[in-house]
Amino acid sequence: MNDSVFHRLYDQYHQDVFQFLLYIVKNRQTAEDLMHEVYVRVLKAYSRFEGKSSEKTWLFSIAKNVAIDHFRKSSVRKRHAFDFFDWEKQELRSNEALPDELVEMNDDMKQLLDVLDECTGDQKMVIVMRYFQDLSITETAQVLGWTEGKVKTTQHRAIHKLRDRLSGHSDRRQVHDEQQ
Repeated sequence: MNDSVFHRLYDQYHQDVFQFLLYIVKNRQTAEDLMHEVYVRVLKAYSRFEGKSSEKTWLFSIAKNVAIDHFRKSSVRKRHAFDFFDWEKQELRSNEALPDELVEMNDDMKQLLDVLDECTGDQKMVIVMRYFQDLSITETAQVLGWTEGKVKTTQHRAIHKLRDRLSGHSDRRQVHDEQQ
């Protein structure tokens, strides 16, 4: 990979990839560290990039794998055991305080991000890719290595779960406001 290709990829996609990682891990320093890992993997793997997907979906694929690896490592460290991390069933929950970029969001967006932590890892990835990063269903399927049908089903289930949780949050907030 020559420098100009690397710089073009970095310049064109680094903000999107960083933002994606930030939404997933909710920690600026961790997201920056993971960004470095993404681009190290890009350097190592670009010669094997066959162009079967766009460079953008390929980069998000790498970022997704880096994020999964991060949560697997964190999970193992926390439990001090080498149990299997079930990506499809585990929640991707970060206990970190929200970074400044997320703190500045409006209350509805913060509430959505909090509730998003209650989704499975698959659901969270799909929602972040589709609605925060504006990837199409096709692009999301390519990044995740899924069929478009699986993306649509996972998205549908995630939206349903988010609606249920958000309506519960607003009901509790309304009761709290009425008690004041």
